[in-house]
Amino acid sequence: MNLFKLISEIEQIDPEANERYSFYSRRNLIKYGTNLAAAAIPTLMATTFNQAFAQTTTAPSQAAIDVANFALTLEYLEDEFYKNGLAASGLIPTTDRTVISQISKHETAHVNLLKTALGAGAVAKPTFKFPTGTFTTYTTFLATARAFEDTGVQAYKGQAGTLINDKDILQIALQIHSVEARHASEIRRMQGLKGWVSDTSQTSFTQAGINLKTLTGKSDDAIREAFDEPLTKDAVLAIVKPFLA
Repeated sequence: MNLFKLISEIEQIDPEANERYSFYSRRNLIKYGTNLAAAAIPTLMATTFNQAFAQTTTAPSQAAIDVANFALTLEYLEDEFYKNGLAASGLIPTTDRTVISQISKHETAHVNLLKTALGAGAVAKPTFKFPTGTFTTYTTFLATARAFEDTGVQAYKGQAGTLINDKDILQIALQIHSVEARHASEIRRMQGLKGWVSDTSQTSFTQAGINLKTLTGKSDDAIREAFDEPLTKDAVLAIVKPFLA
């Protein structure tokens, strides 16, 4: 590790950092050698990191809070859905129960993380309703799970731009998004489907100004499978609304 380069980078964030480790000037580090560095520098650097980088932390914007609460509402829905499925006698086959149970644990963890991040600003859990038959046949249960997981993946993607200046919330969203994508693929496997999506409602084939048809020369379905599309908040709410009591 290049300690002096690291110190220089910290000084750019916290100009007063130099005063806190002035004793450990480059000359003194060379003079006293590795024993001093090994004994004292870890504590000094930890303190400096905490003080320097704490200055870069800012409260999330209202837009970021709204997005996080939007995500929390979706996670509440998925969390309750899987818990109800696991509680339904004879619904989930023994061969799939371990996987569904693990997905359920993930959703609970997502809820807890978002609630902790939002603190007092977290929305309360809504009352949900599920159509008759949702927890009666496994086929219907899996179809509903696929709809929730696919929607969740596209919902997180659709809000990424809003979080571009709120890195803490963005990191949480990305951590959850990648796991939701794995859930979606696993549910599709259970249904005997491909792990990726061909969304026939997708009519735009331009990404970042690039014409994907010209670039790839592939069919519309192949392009849809290769490039997952985001969903707007309004589109997601339209999908979720029937489940809100």
